Amino acid sequence: MKRFSVVILCAIALCACNKGYDSLPIPPQQEEEMFRNWIAKISSDEFGGRKPMSPYEEITTSYLISRLVSLGIEPAFGGSYSQEVRLISTQSTFDGGGIAFKGKSGRGVLASPEDFVGWTARPEGRVDLPSTGVVFCGFGIDAPEFSWNDFDGVDVKGKIVLVMVNDPGFYDESLFRGKNMTYYGRWTYKFEEASKRGAAACLVIHQTDAAGYGWNVCANHVGTNLALYDSPTGNSSRLPMNGWIHEEGCRKLFSSAGVDFDEAVASAKRPGFKPIELDLSADIRMDVSHEIRSSLNIGGILPGRTVPDEAVVISGHWDHLGIGTPDERGDTIYNGAADNASGVAATLLCAAQAVKLSRRPDRSLLFLFYTSEESGLFGSEHYCNFPAVPMEKTLACINFESVAPEPLTHDVVVLGGGNSILDDYIVRGAQRQGRYVTFNEDNSDGWFFRSDHFNFVKKGVPAVVIESGEDLVDPLHPNKYPFDYWYHKPNDEYIPDWDVEGSLAHVHLMFGVALELASAKKR
Repeated sequence: MKRFSVVILCAIALCACNKGYDSLPIPPQQEEEMFRNWIAKISSDEFGGRKPMSPYEEITTSYLISRLVSLGIEPAFGGSYSQEVRLISTQSTFDGGGIAFKGKSGRGVLASPEDFVGWTARPEGRVDLPSTGVVFCGFGIDAPEFSWNDFDGVDVKGKIVLVMVNDPGFYDESLFRGKNMTYYGRWTYKFEEASKRGAAACLVIHQTDAAGYGWNVCANHVGTNLALYDSPTGNSSRLPMNGWIHEEGCRKLFSSAGVDFDEAVASAKRPGFKPIELDLSADIRMDVSHEIRSSLNIGGILPGRTVPDEAVVISGHWDHLGIGTPDERGDTIYNGAADNASGVAATLLCAAQAVKLSRRPDRSLLFLFYTSEESGLFGSEHYCNFPAVPMEKTLACINFESVAPEPLTHDVVVLGGGNSILDDYIVRGAQRQGRYVTFNEDNSDGWFFRSDHFNFVKKGVPAVVIESGEDLVDPLHPNKYPFDYWYHKPNDEYIPDWDVEGSLAHVHLMFGVALELASAKKR
């Protein structure tokens, strides 16, 4: 009975949304088998966790190209299925295992990765920042539209900047956009702002609730780190060191400077905060090995019938974390089944359905698999700067991120709603599935900024995030493998008893939206 509900929902969604498309071409049982098989394959140990610039990148990208070829999808990049993305891979080793510091009330060492993690995106063999001053700059935000400047009255040039994760609205809903985090809350923004002001380094203070993930996610930066490489500048505009600092590590610094950490943090949450120059200095000394070469975005296109120069993007990132720190079982492979083999499989499934439609949509469907999402959305950033279809002719980005396992729900949760035309399409599509839409305004964990669709949003292309609902069709069978169980851990592995009913309903809903957009009479 449960399986029957999905078949009916999905058939209704596609049939009602798109005139001329009377059914899903691939039968439901075969479709689910394809979806599961792709996830299992891509997340198997054979693919080694799919880290870019590792030996497993070629295995992964070659497999994706072979799937697009077998499906009959044409190459997206001037006759090629691949787009080169220039990356720098760096590995940093700190002298003495960490950062030495001394202040008026004591001295010590921040140990990596217990107290902090740090890296650089510069192609330098050595980073030496001796006797460097330290400034606490609240959230590290300069936002005139919110009358907020955490750098007011301080010069951070050549200094280490300590900043809090998230933005003031997380703690006071009357500030900024309340729980709906702005881009000012993202760690990427904080690095950008510190770099713009000439800082020597920026350390983001990790607090689990405000970050939306545990310290283990930050600790994944130990070892090799990736960044986009700008050949003309040699990444000279990047900070000499980026990093995260554990709250307890930060307390050590404040104690050494004779400053009450809790009072300082409390003051930073209130309007009118003034930066605090800590009475201490720190030595950052690290050896850096680096490698500069190309990783690959993979893409294919199904040309439209009448307006092929316009397109709807359907996508998912192929990369994950590779081989790293072992878990309690001794497993070192971060297989990335949910994150994001499921998104890759969802994108392939849309491609498989699209080529079998009785009639192609008027506009093109562009299927993309990005590199280096986990390192900072670098593959999609490069694509949006050098697109196969110009941004002004890209109608929307339908991006799949960690869509399985997911049980079937009555509700569809939309994050980032209210900002684009996609709202109406998703509401109609959900209604035709017999479901309803909830617009989630709590972006306190910053999810809207944490996946590849956001680079399209920055270019003005409509995109939203679809999240798992809570109104279960079968309340007796909730998700056995929730987010906290697998996120950025070696146990993110495909398990045959995954519930993918909700996953498939999610894919069908967004595929229907893509087809409706691609077949609309007017943009």
